[in-house]
Amino acid sequence: MSYTVGQVAAVAGVTVRTLHHYDKAGLLAPGERSPAGYRRYGDIDLARLQQILFYRELGFPLDEIAEILADPQANALDHLRARQRQLTQEIGRLRRLTEEAERAIEVQQTGVVMTPEERFEVFGEITFDLSYAVDAQRKWGDSTGHREAMARAGAHSKEDWRLLMAEAAAWRRDLLSAFDDGEPADGERAMDIAEAHRLHLTRWFVPCPPGMHRRIADDITTDPRAFALFVPPSQQRPGLAAYLGRSVDANAARHLGAVPATTSLSTSAAAPNDSSQSRKR
Repeated sequence: MSYTVGQVAAVAGVTVRTLHHYDKAGLLAPGERSPAGYRRYGDIDLARLQQILFYRELGFPLDEIAEILADPQANALDHLRARQRQLTQEIGRLRRLTEEAERAIEVQQTGVVMTPEERFEVFGEITFDLSYAVDAQRKWGDSTGHREAMARAGAHSKEDWRLLMAEAAAWRRDLLSAFDDGEPADGERAMDIAEAHRLHLTRWFVPCPPGMHRRIADDITTDPRAFALFVPPSQQRPGLAAYLGRSVDANAARHLGAVPATTSLSTSAAAPNDSSQSRKR
């Protein structure tokens, strides 16, 4: 049984032009022609095409593929091992580039350049998830609240960040203590802790009225990446994110006449190197 060039292209997921190129290059000549002169490919041709596509997927150039297929006795394993070494080197290069990109993002968003040692000293375990930063920028990049929060974050000095993170750590200790002591989320102590968090965001980033704080809390309770900006994984407890969300809701409720926020604040404002964003309801 034989197949037309269009049928082979559809099955193999390549273009007709690619098959014509392989033919002209002497890599895959069709086994037969129709009476009208059209290319027809048999099962042997399809098997060879499968090999070609396999090597192409691994990044082999066409001339090397032709060399491998031209000699059935050739040691394809040697070629594969050589390609494996090249791919491993490329993976290493891309990882280094990724790290450089992450550092560049951090610098742009904190406004300060820090060595890894300085970053650990200032920020400790608080880190960011690059995918979350990208998601937030896509969702909130044009919002007034986001722009203001990131502008103020970028204006902070290293000493500002030290003070900010020390304040955040003290707040986190209060939160964990209340949670571990079994304080009710809608109790006075938990609500005061939620209020301290709201004022912390206002003081360091952008005005955060109760309605906006609720939206930030919604992000914290539904996305672990956001929660990790406030409480690092090593300090998290089951149910803690939901507890914080309930305390924020209770605190917002006690602010009589609270008006829903008209601007949005990125959760990244609470962390130095994230562009995550609170979620609109």
